[in-house]
Amino acid sequence: MKLRTTDPWLPAPDYGHSLKGLTLNLIVSNLEKALLFQREVLGAEVLYSDPDFAILQGYGAEWMLHADHTYDTHPIRGSLAQEIQRGAGAEFRLHGCDPDTAEMAARRLGFEVLAGASDKPHGLREVYLLDGDGYIWVPDIHRRSD
Repeated sequence: MKLRTTDPWLPAPDYGHSLKGLTLNLIVSNLEKALLFQREVLGAEVLYSDPDFAILQGYGAEWMLHADHTYDTHPIRGSLAQEIQRGAGAEFRLHGCDPDTAEMAARRLGFEVLAGASDKPHGLREVYLLDGDGYIWVPDIHRRSD
């Protein structure tokens, strides 16, 4: 069931034809809370949003959010209603997103920090954050040389 009452920013077939390579589409239970995390914690730019759908961009990537209600007739709908954590086993890395800034914003807004920002042996400084739907986001930057 769509909640949008106006015309979309771009007809769906036109947007679909513009996609290439790998894209992410996250199904979220609360679109406004998801957008808060995306904007304030990850520093993503919201290219478009309505009550059903959003397109975000940042750090050389573009990804989408769809509200649960837009999947009311989709085969995945049954698994969305179950009490399982979404995103289990996947992590989404945003290279170039400052982990210290993201961690501070996540804490300020009440999102869960799984592991605080730290320098890792593989040359990155990273933080592990959970958004409101349980998706794991890993903002990282190249580690400063000592």
